[in-house]
Amino acid sequence: MEPPVRLASTGTIIHGVAVGEVLGVSTLAGARLIAGERGLGRIVQRLNVMEVPDVLAWVKPHELLLTTGYPLRNTPQSLDRLVADLDERGLAALAIKLGRYLDRLPEEMVEQADRLGFPLIQLPDDVGFDDILNQVLTDILNRQAAVLARAEEAHRALVQVVLAGGGLREVTAEVAGLLDVAVAVLDGAGQVLAAAGPAEHLAALRGTPEGRHTSVPVVAGGHHHGRIVACGPVGSVSDSDVGILERAATVAALVVTRQEAVNAVESKYRADFLRDVLTGRAGGSERVASRAKAFGWDLERPVTVLVAELDPEGDERVAQDRLVTCWTAAMRRHDPRGAVAGFSHEVVTIVDAAVDAGRLAKDAAAAFAECLPATFSTGASRTAAGAEALPEAYGQALKAARVGRQLHGPAAVAHFDQLGVYRLLSLVNDTDELHAFVRETLGPLAADADAENADLRRTLQVLLDTNLNVAETARRLHFHYNTLRYRIGKLERMLGNFTEDAHLRLNLTLALHVLRMRGI
Repeated sequence: MEPPVRLASTGTIIHGVAVGEVLGVSTLAGARLIAGERGLGRIVQRLNVMEVPDVLAWVKPHELLLTTGYPLRNTPQSLDRLVADLDERGLAALAIKLGRYLDRLPEEMVEQADRLGFPLIQLPDDVGFDDILNQVLTDILNRQAAVLARAEEAHRALVQVVLAGGGLREVTAEVAGLLDVAVAVLDGAGQVLAAAGPAEHLAALRGTPEGRHTSVPVVAGGHHHGRIVACGPVGSVSDSDVGILERAATVAALVVTRQEAVNAVESKYRADFLRDVLTGRAGGSERVASRAKAFGWDLERPVTVLVAELDPEGDERVAQDRLVTCWTAAMRRHDPRGAVAGFSHEVVTIVDAAVDAGRLAKDAAAAFAECLPATFSTGASRTAAGAEALPEAYGQALKAARVGRQLHGPAAVAHFDQLGVYRLLSLVNDTDELHAFVRETLGPLAADADAENADLRRTLQVLLDTNLNVAETARRLHFHYNTLRYRIGKLERMLGNFTEDAHLRLNLTLALHVLRMRGI
């Protein structure tokens, strides 16, 4: 059976009658199938009468074309081509009266119809075209009226579900009961939001290839929220039930939109409360713990505060909402009692201190990368023993996120305890002063453009890292010992006697740290 035709203007599905069923009506009791038995499942949605030889310009898909053969009486040699042309235009069948103008159909025409599965029907002489038109069209209209009535009844039932406060679970249950199939609502990532129906059909729905079930998009306000899928005993639902599934998708879109509005309000309450906690304005520890439990959070245990900030590129308005979603989903997997809230420029997460913060950030970043071509940097605090310590921990995480981005670039993950001296350097707001310090301390080595100076700077860095261990430095840099001694001499002529002057070594180390900080 071919798929139903959807009208672009209204979205209505026109249901017809199979050719095989048309042959069963009383007016066609004496009709005979000449060829094209494979096409008896073709759908008849309208009828037409062939009165002129150039009828191809007037035919439409899913038509049953009736003719006395009069327009074809002078061109029997082209009848095999006519079958191919009608089939190409999607007609359902050709019904012809023989004996008056055509005694028989050419063998080539019959063979062509059998090859294409295009039904050729011989009409009885004593039946008028008006009788056939009236009876078949009445049958089509009655079926269409029944389908529309059933769809309207289903729509009323679904709307009543929503008006009664039902969600996606109730919607899927209602549709599954109406159609006796398995129904599921999936989000944009293909995750099941709700499902209902016979257990054997649900199992088939999860294991059925995409083409074996019926899928309708759930769209609201121009945004694609996922899809609603259905699978019956033989795979996809029948064509007459597609309209009900489309009504269900519309109702599901209303439910999703309503839930998003509720989530937005709840998200604001969560963010406002967490902001008060992190700024020390939420009250005593007992009050904080009580309100946190209302949100499903546990802030009385040892926790770590994480701050995720979008890196400065991309559309921040879209990315911020998605960032909150990704962190919330990652948190559910790692710590269901953890807190997540989105602020104007960052997402703050409070997680059990036993959770691996780096892995949590990696999971959130992986989900975020699937949706948007943007990145974010994450900072982690020291362990906070309770609600009173959260403001300080928040400041630590915020510092770690920003300094981590300076050191490592976009998508950095940094812990406050790993910042070391960079914490102090980040407090210097006068970047011109930092530049001057680097130039005065490193002299010509401060220039990035010179490859030789960059190479000498690398040698100096490793020397300082190894506490002037010449043998270890030579090994790390893959230099000969004498080559490194030569380089040390050259560096001392440029910078001073740093191998003997501890204060100079400290200055050189700080200058190299400043250079490493991005944006300085």
